[in-house]
Amino acid sequence: MPPKKTALITGASSGIGKELARIHAEQGGDLVIVARREAKLDALKTELEKKYRIKVLVIIKDLTLPRAALEIYQEVKQAGGEVNYLINNAGFGGRGKFHQRDWKQDLAMLNLNVVALTALTRFFLPDFVKRNEGRILNVSSTAGLTAGPLQAVYYATKAYVTSFSNAIAEELHDTKVTVTALLPGATETEFASTSGMDKTGLFDHAFSARTVAKDGYNAMLAGKLNIISGVTFTQRMMMAAIPLTPKKILLRQIRQMQEIKP
Repeated sequence: MPPKKTALITGASSGIGKELARIHAEQGGDLVIVARREAKLDALKTELEKKYRIKVLVIIKDLTLPRAALEIYQEVKQAGGEVNYLINNAGFGGRGKFHQRDWKQDLAMLNLNVVALTALTRFFLPDFVKRNEGRILNVSSTAGLTAGPLQAVYYATKAYVTSFSNAIAEELHDTKVTVTALLPGATETEFASTSGMDKTGLFDHAFSARTVAKDGYNAMLAGKLNIISGVTFTQRMMMAAIPLTPKKILLRQIRQMQEIKP
């Protein structure tokens, strides 16, 4: 019987992260689950340990804070654990004109979506390379495929996640370590309500978090570079047309899609 694989998942208290934790537990793997909400993580730990007889380490951490990623790495080491799969799922968005939005919110978004993800990858990746074994799944978004008027910072952070993931995947071409970017479309998570996007037309046909998580998890195991999930056929056609659409027209279309429905 192969040894258990341990997955570290950020943003595991809800949505895609919670479903990724369940999927990994179903495979018999141990977990390190990270988020700010202790009660939700404790409930998930109880559920998964009882149902699948695995071990779950809970780490309560606010990943918008500068030292959070280092502290997570240190806590895992102090617990004597070894992470095989690093799943950087935590992230949030927010709509509105950039010059009118709360700068503290956008700074926190940058710290979580970009800095924490990059730092966690930097801390755990040397261990993966040393063992010549490991998988990284970074949750990006189809939003990262273009600029996003009314979500300028969020779209930019996700463009970074995809670019960063793809670059280091190629750097690791001569190892058995892989890096996969998951690019979900509209998904049934807390993201829609917290970002205000539930009031727009973009979330009229949202996919389940389970569907998106399963696609991402399977792509990670297969070592794929990118996986797009949670998009309709029409949306796929629209994404295919992005390189062919004049930039100003494309930006106007995206802005209109993200305006509040009357």
